[in-house]
Amino acid sequence: MTASPSEPPAPTAVPIPVSATPVPLSASVPISASAPATATPAPVSASVPATAARPPDLKRILDAALAAVLLTLLAPLLAAAALTVAARRPPGGTLAREPRIGLGGAPLTLRSLPVRRLRLDALSRLPHVVRGELALVGPAPLPPDDPAAHLPWRHSVRPGLTGPAQLARGSELPWDEPLLLDQHYVEHHWLGMDLALLARRLLRRPSRCVRGQGHLSDADHRVPGYSPAS
Repeated sequence: MTASPSEPPAPTAVPIPVSATPVPLSASVPISASAPATATPAPVSASVPATAARPPDLKRILDAALAAVLLTLLAPLLAAAALTVAARRPPGGTLAREPRIGLGGAPLTLRSLPVRRLRLDALSRLPHVVRGELALVGPAPLPPDDPAAHLPWRHSVRPGLTGPAQLARGSELPWDEPLLLDQHYVEHHWLGMDLALLARRLLRRPSRCVRGQGHLSDADHRVPGYSPAS
């Protein structure tokens, strides 16, 4: 008889040693020090500029709009007056240039027609209002050599095309009253006051100029030692 082939021996299982000590995660998965950390998202309000919440300047908007309308309506009259002045060939040119102190104490050069008839000298300054250098109503623009031009309260607002001091010019008010009127306007002005002063300007008649006054107001209720320069 032919012998049957012998069956292969069964494989012997080899035991795998298991470590009893667990391997820490930090040791097996190293974390790179250069890996970017997750940043906390910044609040939305931090990216919004602080000026975005500032309310619009209603006085400035109305000044620019009214000045643009007036300048458009008066353009033919102002052009005719400018041609009349240019025909005389004045030494300083058609427009008079006057140094003044503007908003924030910045220097300002006022350009106006040297024509006082129909108040064309003041109306020719309307481009300054459109550009934001002047306001329709405000304290009087003063030259740099005037000490009152450098008072801090004057620098907080734009000088005006007209205002309390301009309306009081040539009147019988004491010498210190125009400055006090301007200071009162700066501290208490509002839209209704501006409209009232503009109406007074339109209805105002030329007044007699009174010179040589050096007294204080008879209705002076200020404390002793008060100075408008304070």
